[in-house]
Amino acid sequence: MPSPSREVSLAQLDSALQEGIAAQGLQVEDQARAAMLQYIGLLQRWNKAYNLTSIKDPLQMLSYHLLDSLSIGPYLQGRSFIDVGTGAGLPGIPLAITHQDKTFSLLDSNGKKVRFLFQIKTALKLGNVKEWQGRVEQYKPEQPYDGVISRAFASLTDMIEGSEHLLTPGGCFYAMKGRYPDKELSELPKGYKVEQAIELDVPTLDQQRHLIIIKKS
Repeated sequence: MPSPSREVSLAQLDSALQEGIAAQGLQVEDQARAAMLQYIGLLQRWNKAYNLTSIKDPLQMLSYHLLDSLSIGPYLQGRSFIDVGTGAGLPGIPLAITHQDKTFSLLDSNGKKVRFLFQIKTALKLGNVKEWQGRVEQYKPEQPYDGVISRAFASLTDMIEGSEHLLTPGGCFYAMKGRYPDKELSELPKGYKVEQAIELDVPTLDQQRHLIIIKKS
């Protein structure tokens, strides 16, 4: 259960972020870490008016949002990605901060959330991010993407059927899930197969987390 907001110093947050990154075995530059801390600060501020996340505590934001998002970074294949139902920019913003060699389109139907994403992109000078407002089924990109990412956005079937038009041939769906989704996997549309099912270890997050990578067979 998310806890209420509490005062946490920037030094405390930075220390917890460094520990979490080290526990994941990731290499993150100081500049990227500073940008992620700035993102948490802006998320806290905008959350009071825009209700972007039910999590108010900054240390929980760090675990539930930042470290959870970063956990899938090592598995991304390709250069262009779309984060569907991105909400407050998760996992797209943390991934864009730490993977400057890749581009991330952030798609959400909620106008307030998209305005927040524009402010984040501008404040953090993220040249590899574009934000879009709309429903995934109706979004028509100029170029298809190497990967479609979703974080607790929809069932695997809904994700595939709603966004298969966004993928390049040979591209992958990256579905971030809690518990291993046995039932959803048994109902995958014909012509799709599980490329990888990875159990993720997110530091200080006492919950099951999985990444399901799906390709057209």
